[in-house]
Amino acid sequence: YKLSVAPEMDIMEYCRKEWRGSTPAAKRMRKGYEAVAQKFASIRRVRGDNYCALRATLFQALSQATQLPSWLQSEDFAMLPENLLRKYDWIKQWQLKQKLGRKMGEISDEIKEYVILLRKKWKNISEIKDPIEKQEACDKLFKNEEEEYSLYEALKFLMLNTAIKLYNDDKNGRRVPVFSWLLFARDTSSDPCQLMHNHLNHIGHSGGLEQVEMFLLAYALQYTIQVYRLYKYSTDEFITLYPNDPEEDWPVVTLITEDDRHYNIPVRMCQETML
Repeated sequence: YKLSVAPEMDIMEYCRKEWRGSTPAAKRMRKGYEAVAQKFASIRRVRGDNYCALRATLFQALSQATQLPSWLQSEDFAMLPENLLRKYDWIKQWQLKQKLGRKMGEISDEIKEYVILLRKKWKNISEIKDPIEKQEACDKLFKNEEEEYSLYEALKFLMLNTAIKLYNDDKNGRRVPVFSWLLFARDTSSDPCQLMHNHLNHIGHSGGLEQVEMFLLAYALQYTIQVYRLYKYSTDEFITLYPNDPEEDWPVVTLITEDDRHYNIPVRMCQETML
């Protein structure tokens, strides 16, 4: 059985194993890993199956969760799928993982189950005080395929909800973040319905998250996603923040990528960087 998130490995040891050659690319990657190793001692490989951006982000968020985010606490959170489906009939074409060919009437119940599961898991893990136990609870959750994939459906649905909000805000003349214009400027996602059909429905099936969707994920979770983009080492895009003007009170999770497609997670922040 393939682990969703592999055990820790020393970050430089991992780098030496992966990047042996003397090509410019290999040298750049080694330099990039050295820079990350100033801050983090270890790396955990994340399974690469088109869910890796969601998996890496959620794993990091839960590993360090000490409380439920405010948006998960709201009374009507569990009603979100019904409320959205009542307003937007096209959401019935949401593609549920591995359960194709089912009657469509049940889709809101199905997604409701997922968002409630997300809240339950987040609450349970955030209440664990002992860091070792917390980590064990996370590891255990990410070994349970049924639950894990249900959580990704919940995240994708929250991304859709956020996209609908941003789209409507923009239409009503409210200020929206710049990435929102970029998101809806694509030919393939000029409105939330297209975004669902051409992008969100494919995440985990035939594609991962594009950069502009990393912004959407960050907004949906109200987390800042900090990414070491190793192939951009020695440029000002080496460390990229989604969103790039984060809210003060959003927690930060850190990921590593070599190519903006596959994400791994750095762990064990070195002591001096924590002070």
